[in-house]
Amino acid sequence: MPGAINIKKILVIRFRRVGDAVLATAICSSLRKTFPDAQIDYVLNENIALLFEGHPDIDNLITFSDKECRHFFHYLKKVWQIMRANHYDVIIDTRSTLKTLFFSLFALGTSFRIGTAKSYNFFTHNFRVDNHRDPSRDMVQHNLMLLEPLEQIAAVNYCPKFKLFVTAQEKQLFRDRMEQQGIDFSRPIVLAAVTARQIHKVWDKERMKAILHNIINKYNAQIIFNFAGPQEQAYAQKLFDEMESNANIFMGVRADSLKELAAMIANCDFFFGNEGGPRHIAQALNVPSYAIFPPGPLKSVWLPATDGKCCLGISPTDIVSSAELASLDAHQQFALITVDRVWQALDPILKKHLGSISALK
Repeated sequence: MPGAINIKKILVIRFRRVGDAVLATAICSSLRKTFPDAQIDYVLNENIALLFEGHPDIDNLITFSDKECRHFFHYLKKVWQIMRANHYDVIIDTRSTLKTLFFSLFALGTSFRIGTAKSYNFFTHNFRVDNHRDPSRDMVQHNLMLLEPLEQIAAVNYCPKFKLFVTAQEKQLFRDRMEQQGIDFSRPIVLAAVTARQIHKVWDKERMKAILHNIINKYNAQIIFNFAGPQEQAYAQKLFDEMESNANIFMGVRADSLKELAAMIANCDFFFGNEGGPRHIAQALNVPSYAIFPPGPLKSVWLPATDGKCCLGISPTDIVSSAELASLDAHQQFALITVDRVWQALDPILKKHLGSISALK
């Protein structure tokens, strides 16, 4: 099927937060398998770039600071410089916002300028994909649909598995830090996202405490509280205090960067807690997980089912019909996720992944 176009350089644009950028690495992996000799550049926010260093399917990270994103003319100048210095054969604009359109506008000679179909991008993108029309597809599938125009010139090798990489040295260095904080690697280690960046996405504290107690008591597990920023730390500290500073809970195992967070997660046996970026990192590192989804974000979209067994979760949409859900406010919807419902689903997966470790205690 290969056509006459020789694909040498590809640009993938994926701004926003950790989870979005992690899921979009499946695009880079698919492109690498399809065009193994091409250079693949990845555009993302500077504050999360470190997480993707050393990724074998990304050749160059092109980053934008918060300052550059806030000041339009600084942003515009940098985009123009990037596109002038490079002659991309393919542009994949996963966002297709008014700001990201400038990458394609400054490269109208690029053969494949691909973006999500929007009402305003018919001029800048010569391939517009309606990749959000099917709500039953997860976000990775939405992203990979953007590669469909390339089927005109190649047999696209779609790779739905999104990945991150931690070197053996990075993993060992953080393991040493964990041991210094008292972590015992002969016992199960669970990273718990007990809070979240937005408080309305945080599961009820009393219910969270009940599940954490169950994990500790049944599996002799050590729980590392994961949090970011002073507001999340204060919430986690309050929960820790209310659990009477349980010796099996660790507040002091901290990652100073996203790269260190990945190394910490790679040293854990399981992830449990509120849905968010750390849960996506865990899945990208093949660490089994169970996530609590708040009202709003669809589990079917944000929990890509790569195998349907390793990474699971619960959402209000799992409990009642859409019609019933519509009659409830957000608080009532979140309240549907009870301790019993979570534990009934969580216990079997914990037994599978932690049972053999806890048996050695």
